[in-house]
Amino acid sequence: MTDELTTDPALGRLADAVLIPPFGGRRAPGWIQAALNGGLAGVTLFGPNIHDRAQLTALTASLRGAAVEPVIAIDEEGGDVTRISHRTGSDYPGNAALGAVDDVALTWAVYAALGADLAALGVNLNLAPAVDVNSEAHNPVIGTRAFGSDPALVARHAAAAVAGMQSAGVAACAKHFPGHGSTRADSHLELATIDAPLSVLRTRDLPPFEAAIAAGVRAIMPSHLLLPELSGDLPASLSRVALTDLLRGELGFTGVIVSDGLEMRAVRDRYGIPEAAVQAVIAGTDLLCLGRDQDQLSFLAVKTALVEAARSGRLPGERLEEAAARVDELRLWAATHRGAAAGHDGGALDAAAAGDGQPIGLAAARRALAVEGRLPALHNPLVVQFVPPSNLAVGAVPWGLRPWLADGSYREISTGTPAADLPGLVARLLTDASGRSLIIVVRDAHRHPLAAEAVSRLVTARPDAVVLEMGLPAWRPGAGGYVASYGAAYSNSQAAAELLGLTAR
Repeated sequence: MTDELTTDPALGRLADAVLIPPFGGRRAPGWIQAALNGGLAGVTLFGPNIHDRAQLTALTASLRGAAVEPVIAIDEEGGDVTRISHRTGSDYPGNAALGAVDDVALTWAVYAALGADLAALGVNLNLAPAVDVNSEAHNPVIGTRAFGSDPALVARHAAAAVAGMQSAGVAACAKHFPGHGSTRADSHLELATIDAPLSVLRTRDLPPFEAAIAAGVRAIMPSHLLLPELSGDLPASLSRVALTDLLRGELGFTGVIVSDGLEMRAVRDRYGIPEAAVQAVIAGTDLLCLGRDQDQLSFLAVKTALVEAARSGRLPGERLEEAAARVDELRLWAATHRGAAAGHDGGALDAAAAGDGQPIGLAAARRALAVEGRLPALHNPLVVQFVPPSNLAVGAVPWGLRPWLADGSYREISTGTPAADLPGLVARLLTDASGRSLIIVVRDAHRHPLAAEAVSRLVTARPDAVVLEMGLPAWRPGAGGYVASYGAAYSNSQAAAELLGLTAR
């Protein structure tokens, strides 16, 4: 440990009090246990920390054994973004499906059930919901994570999601302030710019955050986005104007501001992780997240940078104390509300939503399905699934119809297939599908020209084919039956498989 931390333990504890680092493995390492015992705010859990529910419950219990109600955070949006179900896909449909149904009571119930799940597993801060208004259909990172493209719709579902999650005793975190939905860039990979006037921001992007604040959201996560009219040449996540003046001053938010992953290239490439951490706290952030692949050395580098900035006066001591106090308030809220999920009757929630005893996630996914054209009876179906690259928010989570198919009934095609290979590929697929029903599965086909062109050629030759879109239904071919699931969670896949008749085979 550095001399600064050794000689100034009080500053070291204050720095610890605003950090929720990740760690590797399915057991908390000794350095995490020691840091929690010494005042570390908590941890952030990711897929590699999770094997199954029993193991996760034991892990969170061990973390609580090292500190009184540490922050145990996870990024569990449901839908395409899941950590607890990263090996199978989520049982809960995501925001796009809930927005397509547009029943705020259903959104509340789904988030209450998800919150009850998390609470039972020992999690007390969920880095969700995403309340971005997805006004750009080609957005590479939001898409089905958003409730929709209409600010009023997103606002009412944001409020319902926050209220449902927190009714189960799990703090919600609305993200990505002031809104990531209008970009064509992914802030995991680069600094995206929203070159829009503040008047547009106020009418398009801010209403869902205002609704979340009115619903009592305990945390908000800023985005690593450049908004020149708001924050000049600083990302919103590092801007005092965005966080302190706008979010706290104008919108009146009094909860915890939680950073997005500081390893994201939008800030890491420009500032480095430790410097980004210091600037974030100066701007108004209270709790600092590091991404999945960061380690103890990254944690110590950030801690050292905070201590040095505080010792020099660059980071005012009262700002660090204020941040630590807000985190303590969150921990107290979590401790006070532990056990709230016990008052949720999961069976009653499921029955109210489904009416047939089915799990609420599946019931919601069924209601979200949209059908156009005719769905023919299936005969020995062949499923062709076009698989795009996953983004860093989603990760490598299984999706699609494969679990309901017999051997020999599935073909997986990468959307990165060279265009020159397209004619031969289509010809082979048509040969394989000869005398069989053809189902074509895509995910955001509008963002992947090869997939769209291949689908167009396939349905031209086979107008009886069915296309299942498991991303945003922003494009569809001119022929064939068409189904939109508004997401690729396990529940979406099961609902679509049922509709198509695959589960009865």
